[in-house]
Amino acid sequence: MDIPSLWRELERVLTPMLAEFRSKRSLRVERKADATLLSEADEAVQAQIIRSVRAVDPDGVILGEEGAHGRDLLRGCSSTGRIWIIDPIDGTAQFVKADGREFCSVVCLVEDHRPVAAFVLAPEIGPDRTPVCVRLNGQGHAIEINGRQVAGLAATDEPQTVSVTRSSGTQERSYEQQLTSHGYRLKTRTTSQTLDMVRVCVDLSPFTEPALEPFGLFFRRRQKIWDGAAGLCFAFAAGLFVADGSGRPRTEIDIELGLEDPVFDSTLIATDSVAAQIVVAASEV
Repeated sequence: MDIPSLWRELERVLTPMLAEFRSKRSLRVERKADATLLSEADEAVQAQIIRSVRAVDPDGVILGEEGAHGRDLLRGCSSTGRIWIIDPIDGTAQFVKADGREFCSVVCLVEDHRPVAAFVLAPEIGPDRTPVCVRLNGQGHAIEINGRQVAGLAATDEPQTVSVTRSSGTQERSYEQQLTSHGYRLKTRTTSQTLDMVRVCVDLSPFTEPALEPFGLFFRRRQKIWDGAAGLCFAFAAGLFVADGSGRPRTEIDIELGLEDPVFDSTLIATDSVAAQIVVAASEV
């Protein structure tokens, strides 16, 4: 299977498609049962991604966040061991805002419980709102940003910004105060969880405007599979510390994907071991 060609095709078809929806004066938007937003763009983009994936893999299982296209289509027609996880627009709340930028389309290929390839298209985070595409073509490959191979971020012990996002209205957690007291800057407002995870793995700042600085840590409780699979894929490729909130290492996708809405109890990736220890210690209390 030619994964690089699939990623290029998705970038080619999704970039103008997302731009067209963004230019609409009136976009149909609904609120789902979990209080997150669903727009007509989410449904259309997911349908296009499914068509592109089916063109190269007719039998693989597809798990899409938006279920409007039918359970049978999403679940695939045979058990090949390949699972495609799709989030058509991660950060829909940003997508529906005229000044929003931090949203992306996400595809992750999982084989035998291990995420092995990933595609993230953020169409407006580059200079003059140009696209930035982050790709991994398979195990053993380097992460690419806009076609350029990049190295994973190195471990650091210098306090920096960390992503510890939580749902709107959620109370501050104890580790937030502890991180702040150690000199860390916190991002607690959710935009795109996938982009936050990418920013722990690689330095996006040379490709973005305004520059999206790297994070030393990403932590999220109750993370849906659509929001986390690609980020885990990049984290494994970058050689990062990947664990759950108790500090137990995660080496694969260790949740049941046959559920209607697969959710990780918690997800932690980090280049900063001090920040990771603070979060884990507070989470164990």
